[in-house]
Formats: sequence, structure tokens, C-alpha cells
Amino acid sequence: MKLLVIEDEHKIANSIKQGLIQEKYTVDVAYDGKVGLDLAIGEKYEVIILDRMLPGTSGDDILKTLRTKNIHTPVLMLTAKGQIKDKVDMLNTGADDYLTKPFAFTELVARIKALTRRPQKTFSSELKIRDLTLNTQTYAVKREETEISLSNKEFMLLEFLMRHPNKIYNKEQIIEQVWSYESDVMPNSVEVYIKHLRDKIDKPFEDKPNLIHTVRGFGYKID
Repeated sequence: MKLLVIEDEHKIANSIKQGLIQEKYTVDVAYDGKVGLDLAIGEKYEVIILDRMLPGTSGDDILKTLRTKNIHTPVLMLTAKGQIKDKVDMLNTGADDYLTKPFAFTELVARIKALTRRPQKTFSSELKIRDLTLNTQTYAVKREETEISLSNKEFMLLEFLMRHPNKIYNKEQIIEQVWSYESDVMPNSVEVYIKHLRDKIDKPFEDKPNLIHTVRGFGYKID
């Protein structure tokens, strides 16, 4: 899943990003409101983690703009203010949840998972392509009844493909969705990770049809 963190305090933003990467999320970070709003409008995210007190464009203004544009990505607000009125104002503006600073990282992860468990097809916790299953809550990957061990990045790539079955994505599109937008990852890295997935998901099951396919001149898909 791809998340956006909009937080002007670099230490906090980077700490959140590194922690979420360990939880197998793809994370983009914006350190000011304008960049954050541009990303939130122009990219697709499963959850936006939004600091309320930002210089320039505030978190409240970003949230209002998103909802005005009918962008209903779940937004988790971070605030230093814990008064009831502040919480009510955030929820009335369109926030889906909030955390008061300082907060425990484990609670942040739990709230993100709660938002993504809402009954929307996009956020289904168990994905299935034929006899291959992937669970985004337990991180279990199985083909038939055989458990498959994946690295963090392999898991992220497989999850992305499985959320978009039969759709072809080129290397640049995969990098944008699986790696963060500021990453300097090279296109051949996609080839490497696709090969890793094939070695674990297709190659050991020779009596089964391959699931990951290369569409020459276009990209990759799973079906």
C-alpha cells in the first residue's frame, strides 16, 4: 500500500517513513503543505497522514481542498492540540481519524490498518489470484498451501500487481507505485524484483500456469 506523510518536522517525518517502510508500506513524504497538496491531488494513496500545523498551506486547508475536489482518500490527522473542540473541528472538516502528538508508533500503525480495513474493495486485506493468496494484515503469502517467504520490497511489488490483476504496468509506473517518488531506483531494479517473484511464485510450481507475465514492449502483469 502507498501512503503519503505530510509533516514539516523532518525528524518526525523521516522517523514515520522509516517505520512504515519496515511495516511493508510504500511511503512518500512532503515537508510542506504545497508539495503535500500537489502529491495528494496528483497521486493515488491508500492513506494520507497529515500534520495539522503546517507553514503556508495548513493541514486543515489541505483537507478542505481534497474533500472539495471529491478526493476521499482516508486522512489521519496529526495534531499537537488535544482539546475536544480541536478534535471535533478536524472530524467535521473531513478527517477520518486523528492522533495527538506525541504518539506511539504502534498506535499509528494500528490506526492506519483500521482505516484500510474499511469496506472498500481497494482495501481488501486478502488478495487472491487463482491459487495465490496474499494477506496484507498477516503478510502471509501462499500458493496452494505452500507458504512463500518474500522480502519487504518483493511483498510490496506483489501486492501492487495483485491489486491490479490483468493490468499491464511498465517499469516507470511500477517504480512510482512501489518505490517512493524521490527514490533514485533504476528501471533494471524492476526486472530484478520481477525475477525474484517468478523464482518464488512460478518456478517452484511447474505443474501450474505462470501467474506473472511479461508483455513485450509494454511491461508486466499478473493473472
